[in-house]
Amino acid sequence: MTYRKVLAAVNEFSNSEIAARYALALSKTCHAKLFLAFIAEENIHKDKLRHAEAALERLFIEAESNGIEVENIIESGEPVKNITALVREHNVDIVFAATRREDVMKRFFIKTLSRQLMMKLPCSVAMVRVVKMGGLHLKNILVPLRGRLTDLEERAYFTARLAEGFNSPVTLFHLHKPITGFFHGELYLTPFQREQRIPKDVEEFREHLNRYKIPHEKKTGHGRIARAITVEAAHKRNDLVVMGASERTLLSSLMKGNPVEEVLRETPCNLIIFRARKKGAL
Repeated sequence: MTYRKVLAAVNEFSNSEIAARYALALSKTCHAKLFLAFIAEENIHKDKLRHAEAALERLFIEAESNGIEVENIIESGEPVKNITALVREHNVDIVFAATRREDVMKRFFIKTLSRQLMMKLPCSVAMVRVVKMGGLHLKNILVPLRGRLTDLEERAYFTARLAEGFNSPVTLFHLHKPITGFFHGELYLTPFQREQRIPKDVEEFREHLNRYKIPHEKKTGHGRIARAITVEAAHKRNDLVVMGASERTLLSSLMKGNPVEEVLRETPCNLIIFRARKKGAL
């Protein structure tokens, strides 16, 4: 598989410009066309408009200097509606967008722009939580994995091409569920036992990375999922965490929350929540 057309949603905030640079890196490694889209909402302040236009210009120049075919799009209207229309019109494969303050302050995906983009767009979506401002220099990418991975091939492809774009190695971090004992409650496995119980899906993910020649290591852990991920990210000073989010887990988060929501709030480094293309879309 491959991405041929990538769209980055840009606004007046600096985090959207940083998120767009992930899109730029992916476009370069995939030899894909990059669309930089700014959707101006009704009655936008002139200063915000100028900030967004300046960000578009910087990104456009950077893309061209990297040999990427790039197009700027400026429209007025409602962001989700306009971006959806652009995705369909240009057959976009993946959209990058930055989270907003409301995604962290409120329950994730509840009545936010991020939730609407993740749930409604017919293409793949990479939602970026920016923690560290400034340039992107990735020394390592942390990819938490559980068993029964959904859309494994595309998730591995996305991870591999992003890693290639930043010349970054990858750490696959598999988290085991504890064994529940009748008399002793939760029993955690030893490192050797965890290694022996790694699911086939995780090994298949590794095979994909090997195919793309991405240097990587495999680690195992246990405990509360979100806490284990954030501790690992902080301890190893990872620069980016890439987590998958299936449509099922997105829906369940509306009812009771999930680890993606917790990591979104607590992550010590930048985070990409990836949702693969809906089946039959476009």
